[in-house]
Amino acid sequence: MEPSPRALTPLLIVLTLSTGVVEAACFLQLGPVFTAMQTGNVLLFAFGAAGEGGLSTMVPAVSLGSFAVGTVIGARMEPRLEARTHRWLVLALMVEGLLISAAGFTAWGLVLSPSTTSARQVLVTAVLAVAMGMRNVTTMRAHVPALPTTLVTTSTTTALLSSSPFGHDPAIGHRAGAAKRRSASILAMFVGGLIGAYLIHLGWSVSALLFLAAAVVLATTVVYARQPNTTRGEDPPARE
Repeated sequence: MEPSPRALTPLLIVLTLSTGVVEAACFLQLGPVFTAMQTGNVLLFAFGAAGEGGLSTMVPAVSLGSFAVGTVIGARMEPRLEARTHRWLVLALMVEGLLISAAGFTAWGLVLSPSTTSARQVLVTAVLAVAMGMRNVTTMRAHVPALPTTLVTTSTTTALLSSSPFGHDPAIGHRAGAAKRRSASILAMFVGGLIGAYLIHLGWSVSALLFLAAAVVLATTVVYARQPNTTRGEDPPARE
């Protein structure tokens, strides 16, 4: 039986917020690099390959490769968890939270330099990208319409406006609650990025930001796991 999309909606919104915090740490402190939004890494790699902007090709390449590894791990692990227990989603998110925590410990005491990228910075990026690759698999398997937790802004904004009374494209979908979920996902990503950037402005370290993101993921997962009927199948996912 699948987790109820209605029960999953608050969980995924908070996870989206945590993505914004993680990406703030990555782009503003470790990078410029992304670990969840891999479209950005493809462009950063391209710009670096062209020799423009003083950008490195190594860091976005490591993130892309690590994200692929995380995706494969999630795709192999989560179906096996689901076959053994209805709590596959909880266990998958716990693993993700622990990986983000591990990245935070790896970054402990890390001294950042604007001119060089240390091996430890690259390692932190790699661990986070593995976690985000797993997150994407988890989100896809959860089957909650109109609510991704990582790749949200472009596609979600397009879907939101196209299916609104302004666009009213019947091919996009007008399911009840879809517009609210799309709006919430965009807002959550913005708020997470805003929080992360503001905390960096206040002097928070990479480790502190990652520990915060990990705590958000783990705490939200525990709260979700304690809710009744979180694995009931009476509310099947609706296709957009």
